[in-house]
Amino acid sequence: MKKLTLILLAVLFVTGAYAQDKKKSYGKIPSVDVKTPGGETFNTANISNDGNPIILSFWATWCKPCIKEMTSIADVYDDWVDETGVKLIAVSIDDARATAKVMPLVNGKGWDYEVLLDANGDFKRAMNVNLIPHTFVVDGDGEIVWQHTSFSEGAEMELIEVVKKVKAGEDISEQE
Repeated sequence: MKKLTLILLAVLFVTGAYAQDKKKSYGKIPSVDVKTPGGETFNTANISNDGNPIILSFWATWCKPCIKEMTSIADVYDDWVDETGVKLIAVSIDDARATAKVMPLVNGKGWDYEVLLDANGDFKRAMNVNLIPHTFVVDGDGEIVWQHTSFSEGAEMELIEVVKKVKAGEDISEQE
């Protein structure tokens, strides 16, 4: 009985030590075909940013909190890019009938983001997005390390703090 207890304690200790060394990850970006605004097929597994963080933001033209979030980020986005090298990819989940409204809205708001169209919802399902806005941060290795749903005024400041920490390789577990 003592040997079994000692073995269990050793296993727990080793597992706990390993878990502390390993940063939290939600996995890699899944491989899903979506469309670019130009109508070309793009596979999401090819999303990259030269080793810098990526923000994936799932949104829709009819979602008021999404528009507020994207507009709030747009006000400081150039500074974020200069400071961290981050790239924001706005993934529209508007259906096929509404995709014609996406780029006029993006251009009208002056958003300088890359845009992907997920009209069939395949990428949304693969990323387990149920509510929007749903924002993910991806590290330089392509690992999804943080996610958040909803938007409130000032939430973009928490987002940039997460991006800065990810860029610096720091722990973001308290941001969860």
